[in-house]
Amino acid sequence: MNQPLIKTKLPGPKASLILEEDRKFISPSYTRVYPFVIERGEGCWVWDVDGNKFLDLNAGIAVNVTGHSHPEIVKVIEEQSKKFIHMSGTDFYYEVQVKLAEKLAEIVPGAQDKRVFFSNSGTEANECAMKLSRYYTKRPYFMAFYGAFHGRTFGSLSLTASKIVQRKKFAPLLPQVIHVPFPDPYRPPLGLNEKNVADGVIEYIKDVFEREVDPEEVAAFFIEPIQGEGGYRVPPKDFYKKLKKLLDEYDILLVDDEVQAGMGRTGRFFAIEHFEVKPDIITVAKGIASGLPLGATISSRKIMSWEPGAHASTFGGNPVSCAVALKTIELLEDGLIENAQKMGDYLINRLKEFQKEFEFIGDVRGIGLMVGVDIVKDRETKEPYKDLRDKIVQKAFHKGILILGAGKSVIRFSPPLIITKEEIDIGLEIFHKVLKEV
Repeated sequence: MNQPLIKTKLPGPKASLILEEDRKFISPSYTRVYPFVIERGEGCWVWDVDGNKFLDLNAGIAVNVTGHSHPEIVKVIEEQSKKFIHMSGTDFYYEVQVKLAEKLAEIVPGAQDKRVFFSNSGTEANECAMKLSRYYTKRPYFMAFYGAFHGRTFGSLSLTASKIVQRKKFAPLLPQVIHVPFPDPYRPPLGLNEKNVADGVIEYIKDVFEREVDPEEVAAFFIEPIQGEGGYRVPPKDFYKKLKKLLDEYDILLVDDEVQAGMGRTGRFFAIEHFEVKPDIITVAKGIASGLPLGATISSRKIMSWEPGAHASTFGGNPVSCAVALKTIELLEDGLIENAQKMGDYLINRLKEFQKEFEFIGDVRGIGLMVGVDIVKDRETKEPYKDLRDKIVQKAFHKGILILGAGKSVIRFSPPLIITKEEIDIGLEIFHKVLKEV
């Protein structure tokens, strides 16, 4: 059976030399968590430059949905690269881009008649959605939730309200962006409780429409179906239906940011499907191309009707990335989405057993293989315990499993969707040992 194998002190001698050079030449704005220097990967397993072997339970931040270097993905990269690598899809034509757009139009919920704009990343996909929303509605305002993460470029950063360090010293950001509380059932805002948090947040938004902004000036409301960087927070099942109904009253577009939650991670192609709502615009990236840079913004033809030159991207829709995305979707349809649902249920149930054993686990939540473990100082007050969370993540690394934090004190599990029950058991056995040690 596969097992993590730590041969050296971490970081090892080769890794230490690379880290030294990294500190000289790489921007210090990068958010490294532990000194893991990858050399190669296979499936859910990765090796560092010193030969230490780790179980990857974060998949490159929810990107490598088909695992590391899936043989069919590698084959597609090789085949397309031999044909051509770049020809700028916004100025020329190539079939693989059209085929991917056609496939996305088929699988994305919403209007039957869809169009797609391709970019390179999630933040670019959301920038496109912002511009498209304004172009179509001719309205200036946007709305988003506290805790949201929609990217780090100036437009999407204006929507982001996850951590202050992401916005600090970058003002002025895009004006006319209004944030409202997220309907978090575990830590309800506004003095609400778990039972009335959905209705309470809707009433708060109505109050914003009366006091702060005329709803007829709002172009779009941006959401993550499940908040990612904000702490893997899952809203009440009926919330998005209520929000969509309110937005439709004023012809406000609902933009669904599926960058982290989409592409099969929750056991559906898109997380919003769990909430039975059809957004007006959907953005995807991360898992769409198994690790290659690609973003997409999808909406109806009616909405995406801007004139040539209104928006473009030199590298967006790269032919190699598009070919890989088509193969990724094929693999998702051929069993990986179903596996995400089954393995996610198993993972959540096992972690809930740990919750009964360890008082500092305040909550276990998620859908599919997008799972958060909330570490608290006290279960009654639900006070976040960031220091302990960080200690758990570090200890797990030194024992051979790669996990990451999210929000104030959440440990996130977002492994490749190819993960097996046996691999989950291996990871949880080590995770349990870490919890006992701390």
